Amino acid sequence: MRIGEIIKALEEWAPPALQESYDNSGLIVGNSDWETQGVLVALDCLESVVDEAIEKKVQFIVAHHPIVFSGLKRFNGHTYIERVIMKAIKHNIAIYAIHTNLDNVLWGVNATIMSLLGVTDHKVLSPMPDALYKFQVYVPVMNRDALAAAVFAAGGGKVSAYEECSFTTSGKGTFKPTERTNPVVGDIGVREEVEEVKLEFIVPNFAKSAVEHAARKAHPYEEMAFEWINTANKATDYGAGAYGELPQPISFEAFLKQVKTTFSTTIKYTKPTSENVRTVAVCGGSGSFLLGAAKAVKADVFLTADYKYHQFFDADGSLAILDVGHFESEQFTIGLIAEFIEKKFPKFAVLTTEVNTNPIQYY
Repeated sequence: MRIGEIIKALEEWAPPALQESYDNSGLIVGNSDWETQGVLVALDCLESVVDEAIEKKVQFIVAHHPIVFSGLKRFNGHTYIERVIMKAIKHNIAIYAIHTNLDNVLWGVNATIMSLLGVTDHKVLSPMPDALYKFQVYVPVMNRDALAAAVFAAGGGKVSAYEECSFTTSGKGTFKPTERTNPVVGDIGVREEVEEVKLEFIVPNFAKSAVEHAARKAHPYEEMAFEWINTANKATDYGAGAYGELPQPISFEAFLKQVKTTFSTTIKYTKPTSENVRTVAVCGGSGSFLLGAAKAVKADVFLTADYKYHQFFDADGSLAILDVGHFESEQFTIGLIAEFIEKKFPKFAVLTTEVNTNPIQYY
């Protein structure tokens, strides 16, 4: 199978445009035209993971964390990053990262955490700003359905869990072709009046280019009249973190025991503000930047990782902060990615790493 086929599916699931500015999600090593007999899924792509791919005769590694975040100036094997890249290139192994773009979708990393905690209906904790646009396009009545179908196929018209959403307004359009035009309707120098409709769609920011391109191809006129309007709507499917309610309140101590058992970790936490836990906020990986959002939704606990000593004071009696460790909070992402690829390509070999890539040891 071509690596590009797997990448296409992954990027429809978690569009790269949703990644944070510091991130480097995408194909880091290799070419999308390369063929592979299988895929190895890992949280981190270390040299030991590349060795595992070589041993198992797998030509493609999909990792959550990018092995490269910024530019490399030399390849001499002096750092673990250089050694990973050099070995992957030497053995024709492609490396792909699906990082904060998978963090920033409702069905991604944080959805897995919420499911493990028993929260069945969760929402994005901090919706992504400037993520939704309204696309308005004017088209002859007879071409309405074809253009709408093209926009839907390109990713437009999605409102939360609903698809193919649009609004139509009927009217009349006028135009006068000049000598520099080649009109489909009307004559040069004569003002034309046509029965048209205005179609309106909500479009996520990452799909804007695809939607506009598809609309132009489906539109009968050589010059398409359209507008993009930035909305203030919250992107309920895109953003950082997640929150929701447990089916029934449980004691703080019982919740701690559940977290410890689920994540197999040592928990650092602040003093609870209530005896019971009902509303839970989470962020896999480093999530201290979402503390304000967790407080805003009246969460009883905020489960995340990478808290520094003085940051724990910021709980300030509003909620309890639970730091379960970076690796521990994201360990189930390996299964999430593997399960997605298996469902998309049921006859394809999907392997999960047997290497524990957690750099932190506990005594």
